[in-house]
Amino acid sequence: MEAFLIDIEKRAYHMAVLATGSHADALDLLQDSMIKLVTNYQDKPAKQWKPLFYKILQNKIRDWYRHQKVKNLLFFWKTDEVEEWPPTSSDGSSLDTPEKNLTKDQQQSAALTHLKQLSPKQQQCFLLRSWEGLSVAETAIIMNCSQGSIKTHYFRAVTKLRAMMEDDHEITF
Repeated sequence: MEAFLIDIEKRAYHMAVLATGSHADALDLLQDSMIKLVTNYQDKPAKQWKPLFYKILQNKIRDWYRHQKVKNLLFFWKTDEVEEWPPTSSDGSSLDTPEKNLTKDQQQSAALTHLKQLSPKQQQCFLLRSWEGLSVAETAIIMNCSQGSIKTHYFRAVTKLRAMMEDDHEITF
């Protein structure tokens, strides 16, 4: 179980950050999801852990959105500062040139910006299908919707991302 959690930690964290826009909230959601998986499902076969974990994480993210909606309704006069992602620290290797690092940073920043512009369902569907390589059926179970809905969300996400990337390409050249 420990090796599974270590393997999945970074991707799940990025998914939670994209959903919440907050480093602290993402860490909380990730930790809560991991604890729930370990306490309730460690006796399940290892091949079931990935879909179970992402279902738990999706439920935690959905609960977070509900909580934020209530919080925003009750405390509408307050504004939260959203942390920037990715963090500004860099760990460039000695083989990379400053130009390559800058281009890479710009591409990553643009990709994250584009992902944030998708609806939450499209965003999560895209990440589960593309980053995690889950099937339509597994993603449907995790997101608690039909396989047809998953196909639609994924198609719309890919279409929007492609259009935004093409717009970027036209602007830079």
